[in-house]
Amino acid sequence: MQASLTDRSSGVAIHRIKSIIGGSLGNLVEWYDWYIYSFFSLYFAGAFFPKGNQTVQLLNTAGIFAIGFLMRPIGGWLMGTFADRKGRKTALTFSVLLMSVGSLIIAVVPGYQQIGIAAPILLLIARIIQGLSVGGEYGTSATYLSEMATKKHRGFYSSFQYVTLIMGQLLAAGVLVLLQKVFLTEAQLHTWGWRIPFVFGSLLAITVMYLRRSLQEPASFQKGRSKEGRGTLKALAQHPKAVLTVICLTIGGTVAFYTFTTYMQKFLVNTAGFSNGRATMVSTLTLIVFMLIQPVFGLLSDKIGRRPLLIGFGILGTLATIPIMTALSTTKEVWPAFGLIMCALIIISGYTSINAVVKAELFPVKVRALGVGFPYAIAVSVFGGTAESLALVFKQHHHPQWFYWYVSACIAVSLLAYILMPDTKKHSRIED
Repeated sequence: MQASLTDRSSGVAIHRIKSIIGGSLGNLVEWYDWYIYSFFSLYFAGAFFPKGNQTVQLLNTAGIFAIGFLMRPIGGWLMGTFADRKGRKTALTFSVLLMSVGSLIIAVVPGYQQIGIAAPILLLIARIIQGLSVGGEYGTSATYLSEMATKKHRGFYSSFQYVTLIMGQLLAAGVLVLLQKVFLTEAQLHTWGWRIPFVFGSLLAITVMYLRRSLQEPASFQKGRSKEGRGTLKALAQHPKAVLTVICLTIGGTVAFYTFTTYMQKFLVNTAGFSNGRATMVSTLTLIVFMLIQPVFGLLSDKIGRRPLLIGFGILGTLATIPIMTALSTTKEVWPAFGLIMCALIIISGYTSINAVVKAELFPVKVRALGVGFPYAIAVSVFGGTAESLALVFKQHHHPQWFYWYVSACIAVSLLAYILMPDTKKHSRIED
């Protein structure tokens, strides 16, 4: 009897780990496809827009990057509704299919010199599709990982959402380094080599789509399947405090995250004067360390609670962002730049490692995917998606330091939310 119980317990544990790995792999591919746009925009900006000033071309690609973000609330709403009504697995499978389509469009569309204005229009359509995909991916994967994890280790397991998110960025950066250093020349990257990572991403997404079809639905979703009002905005409106909390706690975290990861490569090139290769190397090294420390912070949240980590990020982020970015703007060497960026990313880990589980713990099962994904996507679209464009606008008008103050102010807003919100570890709705 004891052996049977042990075998059953081991089987449940193995099943849980397989499900978390399966969900995380899809998340990795989603974010790889999303981030290669940013990492390779230095190379394909000239292909989709008329020749001119590099900063102007980057502004154009960043603008389309921001429009992709603006589609994320729609994706969060549609896919969140779908996930709450029909299941997490189906929604996760469909979201990665959409990402594959978007990447394939970017990979094959001719440039501005061949088809004129149709080139940036098709680029825009591709980013709209990818925006819908990512908007649905975040809320559904955050919900899935949180529901599949045990109560005791929920922070630890849920931290793997950002491990795979960062791994997607890292894979994108790694592909860029390989193409830069091993396979292609700078001229080849500018003319046609930038298409390779989009083809690769599309193929990866199709592979993961089939892997996700074998995922199991969380027990909490199965138990609540018969409840009325699943995944509707009317049902979500019954939780206004939780919705507002998600928006406010996201503002500072998303601006800081995109500033010190996605935008940082361009910042090092366009402001600090680094070469593309050196900037990519610094970004890659910092992302590796950043990825590895996420589970450590997630595990810490299981011991001391979520709120202390969020407050720590809020205080340190508000005080340290301006000095760090000011120092980075004049840094010319690789290792000082690495150290400064790493200091910022360690601070930001207080948010990134646990933000998924915190949001999932705020909502009941019938609106959890919608509640996590929709308000989060609104905050990310308004603040995260525009961060890079805003930084470049300030740079173009010769006031780059204004952006440093903006990032600090956003983190300060979230700090207020962290102080006022309860610790979701102690008041989780996942056990309802």
